[in-house]
Amino acid sequence: MTCFFCKGTMEESTTTHMIELEHCILIVKKVPCHRSSQCGEVTLGSDVIARLDDLALLFESSMTEVAVINYTQKTA
Repeated sequence: MTCFFCKGTMEESTTTHMIELEHCILIVKKVPCHRSSQCGEVTLGSDVIARLDDLALLFESSMTEVAVINYTQKTA
């Protein structure tokens, strides 16, 4: 797989992803991704995006202002 921007090699990695919700900021650590070895561009797979959407829905009604969690494959 090559990077869309720099054409460098995309390698499996993890990243920290921030989601700004209406009443909360959700920071998800250790999100699986592909990262360009040349420019650092990050891409997420469709299954990871779907899981992040699930996590956002789960935490959207949270009473906390900022939530920091680790990414897991488990569904809520």
